[in-house]
Amino acid sequence: MSLRIYSDGGARGNPGPAAFAIVAVKDGVTIFEHAEFLGERTNNYAEYRGLIAAITKAVELNEDDVEFVMDSELVVKQMNGEYKVKADNIKSLYKDAKALSSMIEKTRFTHVKREDRMISRADALLNMEMDLNSQ
Repeated sequence: MSLRIYSDGGARGNPGPAAFAIVAVKDGVTIFEHAEFLGERTNNYAEYRGLIAAITKAVELNEDDVEFVMDSELVVKQMNGEYKVKADNIKSLYKDAKALSSMIEKTRFTHVKREDRMISRADALLNMEMDLNSQ
């Protein structure tokens, strides 16, 4: 079975205090969770940093079939080649994500609604991280 990694990023304000979180699931079992505070950043920056962390984790796990699941339609459509990356501050993150994902034999980037249970878990983790670090 393939690995599925859920990632979410967010900022309180745009820009504002930001964080991302990832939740890796294999065979229906959560095998890894991680959240990280990013300081003052934009929401899209946080979304990309979450995706990069997810891809990096998949490479570390030596997985060859990975689905990356996000609630950011923009990032998913950019990664799938449906939208161009126009923002200068995002172009380098996009290039990093593409380069890392090329190290995995089979990748899919999937958009889901925020109500998805595992995206909700990632969202809760990143909000806890922001609460801890933006006091």
